[in-house]
Amino acid sequence: MSIQIVTDSASDLPKELLQKHCINVVPLTISHNRKTYLDGIDFSNEAFLKLLVTAEEAPKTSQPSIGTFLDLYDRLYQENNDATILSIHMPEQLSGTVQAARLAAEQTKANVRVVDSGFVSSALGFQVIKAAQLAKEGYRIDEIVAELDLVRESTSLYCALNTLDFLVKGGRINKGKAFIGSMLKIKPIATLVNAEYTPVKAVRTYKQVLSFLKETFLIETDGKVVKNIAIVHVHAEGLANQLYAELRELVHPSTDIFVKEASPVISTHTGPGAIGLMYCGQERSNLERGELI
Repeated sequence: MSIQIVTDSASDLPKELLQKHCINVVPLTISHNRKTYLDGIDFSNEAFLKLLVTAEEAPKTSQPSIGTFLDLYDRLYQENNDATILSIHMPEQLSGTVQAARLAAEQTKANVRVVDSGFVSSALGFQVIKAAQLAKEGYRIDEIVAELDLVRESTSLYCALNTLDFLVKGGRINKGKAFIGSMLKIKPIATLVNAEYTPVKAVRTYKQVLSFLKETFLIETDGKVVKNIAIVHVHAEGLANQLYAELRELVHPSTDIFVKEASPVISTHTGPGAIGLMYCGQERSNLERGELI
């Protein structure tokens, strides 16, 4: 391949897709009790969840070091010094990962193009897979980046939490709001708008969560072509499978839907019981610019 694809572990893509498309993944780090772990490598999801719910002090997440990116870029350059590296990451408003990638790109001999995806989890992963597919088909780097813009514009991400406790531990909201929310047994639903966590609704039951996600999906994809859907959860497999079954009946058989347990770096900020729905709905008139994933 003349183009190599790099992303970070917050992309929440199934291992089989990463292997199929030869995607390089740089792990974020998780720190707890003065120990540092590599996301998706040093922890199983089950082991990390146990730590997450029992720890008095929440684990902390941080971006990969510049050196980690530099080592990977240099290795890929040594393997093929004619290759271009396309490095796609979560938004700078949420993490220093993309900035670390940019700084490493300035120091390596490799030709590196860094892209801020504007998303996290599998919504970021959609762009990664699209880039890998186009690279295999022989598209040039500028053409791929233009297609990623289209995928980004067509992507929606919604996340529902079972508890506000982990947003408090992570410093996202104050304890007063969390106390009120827990008293009312509120399950907040949020989206990303310009890479910012944006609450859209608060419900009290998982039934209402599923109803909101399903109705929002129908409204936002009406008259559009949906090629890919991702359902990501934290210890909520039953809920995720129920949503999968309901959406499977609504979309074309060719639509790919995958269900995945969230990576530890995502779980840290959501807590158990969280579920996320991500999808791309592209206008039919835009399909001339290239099919979705």
